[in-house]
Amino acid sequence: MKANDIDKVGIIGAGLMGHGIAQVFAMNGYKVNVFDTDIKVLKSVPERIHKNLQVFLELKIVEEKDINQCMNNIHLCDNLFSMCERTDIIIEAVKENLDLKLNLYADLEQNINPDIIICSNTSAISITRLSKGLQHKQRFLGTHFWNPPHILPCVEVIKGEYTSDIIFETVFGLMKEIKKEPIRVLKDVPGFLGNRLQHAMWREAISLAEKKIASPEDIDKVVKYGFGLRLPFIGPLETADLAGLDLDYDVHKYLFPYLENASEPSPVLKSMIDQGILGIKTGKGFYEWSEEKIHNVINQRDLILLKIMNDIRSQAAISKE
Repeated sequence: MKANDIDKVGIIGAGLMGHGIAQVFAMNGYKVNVFDTDIKVLKSVPERIHKNLQVFLELKIVEEKDINQCMNNIHLCDNLFSMCERTDIIIEAVKENLDLKLNLYADLEQNINPDIIICSNTSAISITRLSKGLQHKQRFLGTHFWNPPHILPCVEVIKGEYTSDIIFETVFGLMKEIKKEPIRVLKDVPGFLGNRLQHAMWREAISLAEKKIASPEDIDKVVKYGFGLRLPFIGPLETADLAGLDLDYDVHKYLFPYLENASEPSPVLKSMIDQGILGIKTGKGFYEWSEEKIHNVINQRDLILLKIMNDIRSQAAISKE
């Protein structure tokens, strides 16, 4: 199967990531079956996608007719069997629970042909481990979309120990077809690429807050208004080259002994969790969160991200001319 042979997609899990992934495929003309065991979550998919697309409409990225076409391409399924009907590829986007995923794949294999591709949107669990119980391991791989998946272009395409080279390249090509920026992860390591980089920074940020070296607000500001501003345009290894590898080496030699290198999560983080301080879920984390603040932050995030992506794509188009 080639990428352009795929025209119907199945999504398992209609939550935070699943509905956004469904939106991406539906906006690009694919017929999408969405399944979730939680009927309330499943039925909310059209409303949530429609709400997502209002930001695109505001920036004139889409028109009303595009939104209508997207909505017409989405079919809600209240059972696994109907979701599997005539699908070419299935993307699992359920909770990060190993047993839940393994049991789901066992059910899936009873409902689909051996040539149907199965992908997991897991952000960290080993693809090889997830595929161990499958009869047809070669058709299984990872497709880690980044949140919000309907905006951020990166998708990590992760090859497990048993993944077929042909399937791997087919899915990589499919991600390009839906206008994503796919990344080949050639070795199945915990956290893949993005989460290894992201959580290394979070470990240091939490450590700085724990030691009261700066407030959470100022730690976030140094990222948002410092090196974070250049990240959409230049990555860490490009920055290293620009700075000079000899300078990088000297800084690393001095700085690395002082960086947080704990192999266990922060005890302060554990203490907060034990107290029921979970972030937006409970209205308090490192910050206080009201419903209005959550709404405003997410809306502002999506609006700014879309503007940045528009600028990047416009500059790329000019460069090709």
